[in-house]
Amino acid sequence: MSRVLARLCAVAVAASLLFTTWSAATPKEAAALDPTVGYLMAHFTGESSTDQQIYFAHSTDGLRWTDLNNGGLVLRSTVGTRGVRDPALVRSPAGDRYWIIATDLCIGCGQDWSTAINNGSRNLVVWESTDLVNWSAPWLLNVAGAIPDGRNAWAPEAIWNPATGDYVLYWATNVPLNGATKHRIYSARTANFRSVTTPQVYINRPGNQEIIDTQIVEVPAGVGAYRYVRASRDGQIAIEGSNSILGTWTSLGNLSGIGLTGAQVEGPMWMKYNNRNEWVLYLDQYSSGRGYLPVLTTDPSSPGSYRLPASGSYTMGGTKKRHGSILNLTAAEQNRVLTRWPATAVNRIQSYNFQDRYVRHYDYDVRIDPNVSPAQDGQWRLVPGLVGSGTVSIQSVNFPGHYLRHYGYDFRLEANDGTATFAADATFRQVAGLANSSWTSFQSYSHPDRYVRHYSYLLRLDPVSDAQSRADATFRVTS
Repeated sequence: MSRVLARLCAVAVAASLLFTTWSAATPKEAAALDPTVGYLMAHFTGESSTDQQIYFAHSTDGLRWTDLNNGGLVLRSTVGTRGVRDPALVRSPAGDRYWIIATDLCIGCGQDWSTAINNGSRNLVVWESTDLVNWSAPWLLNVAGAIPDGRNAWAPEAIWNPATGDYVLYWATNVPLNGATKHRIYSARTANFRSVTTPQVYINRPGNQEIIDTQIVEVPAGVGAYRYVRASRDGQIAIEGSNSILGTWTSLGNLSGIGLTGAQVEGPMWMKYNNRNEWVLYLDQYSSGRGYLPVLTTDPSSPGSYRLPASGSYTMGGTKKRHGSILNLTAAEQNRVLTRWPATAVNRIQSYNFQDRYVRHYDYDVRIDPNVSPAQDGQWRLVPGLVGSGTVSIQSVNFPGHYLRHYGYDFRLEANDGTATFAADATFRQVAGLANSSWTSFQSYSHPDRYVRHYSYLLRLDPVSDAQSRADATFRVTS
């Protein structure tokens, strides 16, 4: 009997601790947010290690997008595979906390698709913020490790569930079950994105049909027949409705009527307009490599109401937008985001002693040329230096996230790989021109005895010791 009582006491204590931990992390009750005025998109851009990171874009109307951080990445994963795809932006009900959750996956970074499908990361990558601009270090959240023979964890999403007072986190896992090895959507509950309940099958299609991407949108009363609508890629772009996130869902149809199936598009991403009951369902045109396409509707639960946009009515910015999510921004949130990542002027860099020539990249080499074509190859943004105070880095306009950096004292255009070596090699001090103080010279941050100069029209990093080299190392930053 004493052993039984001891065991019961231990169980009670453990349950009490679990309840206390869960309750302490539960978010505040939902608060009425200020009116929303803009839109923030989190996305990735492609298949390289730099493209498979977190990028932001901003829009004032939901259809015309501007890349933030001049098209460069805003967050880099330093955990797991060190690459991320499919980011989801999550805001707490009180509007005082935000998370980004993403797939821990970096194709081509030591991992191919077969490995990722059959023995990939079981983790998600998570960042946390209180203001959308200052983000925590990323951490790994193991969501598929508790699924027997679960082989990966892809395309996470999360939605606040008022019925349970926490978040429903859902994602795709490839798993053999009931004679079929395929991706199914699993779900779990979480209060803080640091621990989850035991995963359960959330969406399972018949037979061998996979389902990988799904995203839920809450619809206001008076629009359609359901409180929640979800769009999924399962061979079609399937539309379903429910009045409970964890309840029964009803199939409503798909978007094949406007020519969009799972063979052409994936990564459904909802956006509700701020000022009216109209929605955009963005779909990633993965098969043609063209990134997101907006599809419009006044009733998400009615597949027949979806329509393609008029030609020229939308622009997606300079970078390719791939599987992500959109957050409607309050004025305060929008101001913080735009202050943190302002647009930087586009400039050219003119040679002092060959004034018809400008710095340009050509096949990732860097030189000075006249009549630069295309013009964007000779356009640059002087942005705050990747390292140091009062420094600059020189970012390409048509290759966002790529910078001038020296390597063996030669110059290349390269993507920022996030290393300290790259940051130092791509950072300079902008000083008075060595041949004419009204012009500019660029002193190396990592080799302060050397300056950017041209030699036989190619850019180099050299010491400057005579009139010729001083002239070669002098430039004008001009529009």
